Amino acid sequence: MSVDKETVRKVAKLARLAVPEDRLEPMTNELNGILKWIEQLNEVDVDGVDPMTSTVDMKLPMREDVVQSGPTGGGQPDKVVANAPRTEDSFFVVPKVVE
Repeated sequence: MSVDKETVRKVAKLARLAVPEDRLEPMTNELNGILKWIEQLNEVDVDGVDPMTSTVDMKLPMREDVVQSGPTGGGQPDKVVANAPRTEDSFFVVPKVVE
């Protein structure tokens, strides 16, 4: 798999990144290098190799989810959003970034 300048331009637009025209070609080469490296990783035979670690089998310590009291605790939504430019029902209002 490889990408061209148009694909890089489209991905940059979707990610809302301002990529100058003179950086498109170098970025295309960089992304193609990354994809080539990933393809090389896909060629590695890992049959019969146990994973070294897994987050699925780990037993993490659990604690009770308790709201702390005092000035650093919860229960103060008005103070949390006090400096926000826009709020609604004690939530931050942010611009939509996904189209």
